[in-house]
Amino acid sequence: MLRKFTRVYSSVHSTSLSSSALKDTLRELIPLQRSRLKDLKTNHSNVKIDNITVGSIIGGMRGNQSMLWDGTTLSPNEGIKFKGMTIKQCQDSLPGIDGIFLPESMIWLLLTGKIPTMQETKSITNLFNEILKSQNNCLPIEVDSIMNNLPKDLHPMTQLSIGLECLSNNSSFANLYKDGKIGKNDYWDSTFDDSMVLIANLPLLIGKIYSNLINNGKSLGSINNSMDWSYNICSMLGMTSTKDSINKNNLNDKQLIDFNNLMRLYLGIHVDHEGGNVSAHTTHLVGSTLADPFLSYASGINGLAGPLHGLAAQEVVRFLINLEKNVNDVNDNKLIESQIWEILNSNKVIPGYGHAVLRKPDPRFNVMLEFVENRQQEFQDDPHVQLMQKLSTLVPSILLKHGKCNNPYPNVDAASGILFYHYGIQELLFFTVIFGCSRSIGPLVQLIWDRIYGLPIERPKSLDLKTLEKLTTSRTS
Repeated sequence: MLRKFTRVYSSVHSTSLSSSALKDTLRELIPLQRSRLKDLKTNHSNVKIDNITVGSIIGGMRGNQSMLWDGTTLSPNEGIKFKGMTIKQCQDSLPGIDGIFLPESMIWLLLTGKIPTMQETKSITNLFNEILKSQNNCLPIEVDSIMNNLPKDLHPMTQLSIGLECLSNNSSFANLYKDGKIGKNDYWDSTFDDSMVLIANLPLLIGKIYSNLINNGKSLGSINNSMDWSYNICSMLGMTSTKDSINKNNLNDKQLIDFNNLMRLYLGIHVDHEGGNVSAHTTHLVGSTLADPFLSYASGINGLAGPLHGLAAQEVVRFLINLEKNVNDVNDNKLIESQIWEILNSNKVIPGYGHAVLRKPDPRFNVMLEFVENRQQEFQDDPHVQLMQKLSTLVPSILLKHGKCNNPYPNVDAASGILFYHYGIQELLFFTVIFGCSRSIGPLVQLIWDRIYGLPIERPKSLDLKTLEKLTTSRTS
């Protein structure tokens, strides 16, 4: 019965996806991009571009230049660039609402390298809504059944991984590949379809997870097929007007609009961060086996669930809440500074500060801070947000004096979690699920291009300690 359901489900989607403006634009770019890759492979395969050291091998391969990733590059001084554009340039150039670009516009930019018009951006919104309408604005029956029967206290990221893997049952790519109905040059086409279906379903999936977490599985909102992707995520979290959701925190109209814009901002700036981070690299690695996008990104989500990768925002919120208990006045700089020094002198870190690559303030933090500064009346009585702002002016100089930090500046996690907390998303374990929604975009866009390029399965060579010791002896003798 499930297999029959899958066929119907896939065919409904293929009708709307085959004629999408985004896919048509992408199709035009493929011959040139394949030609560029062929030239590199044919004429320049033996060109050396990096040196691998023992330190890099045993140090997490940090900094090794060894992956093809088209969407973003990370500059130590300028931060993340999306197809060469800084966040400020994206804010100025990409279509959006209330001065905040829509994540849908980032999908177009990363996939095509072109700045979309508002009409082209809306075509992606419309595509997502057509996909959802074809499902009656519900998760597929078998996915919904499984999500409903998960333990309500199961970690939200585990639920997200399970939900994505269940969606794989309806993979267009997997079914075509299994039936031998697809050639290598066309792998990208159904990979595109699956990727759009996955992203379109995320509002439903994370809404189900959040309702499991706080409302015993009962729905908090509904999909509005005339609204954008971020709005529908907010709606499924119960964070829009009572027309579409329960408005679980009784926010006023301005607060609801602001929260929707915060979600657009957060989702837009987190879509990608080069290919070497765990979630992106894992998606690429698993995808290189020709696993479908659902399985590939579920693997990335499992990496994102690790505390060293995706849990920083919740650590910052815990830190701010605990710090605020010891600080009666956020304007008491001396008391705050003494608290920071006490933490550092006990060999602990200040969460939300520093970055593996960046050596300047994180532009993503800056736009989050700008969001707060543009709404001073909203945040003036929130001691946690006030403390976040104060720390951004005090901590960098303290860390420089402490002398154990290459980058003393706040990163995006220093602000993002506490802003969600302010508006009423206070289940800290859920923050990474929202992160996972955003981060789906970059790795899935790259997965589509991996299939366009026909990249092979990833298979680096491993070395044991004895071999490393031998190599070091031979080089130094």
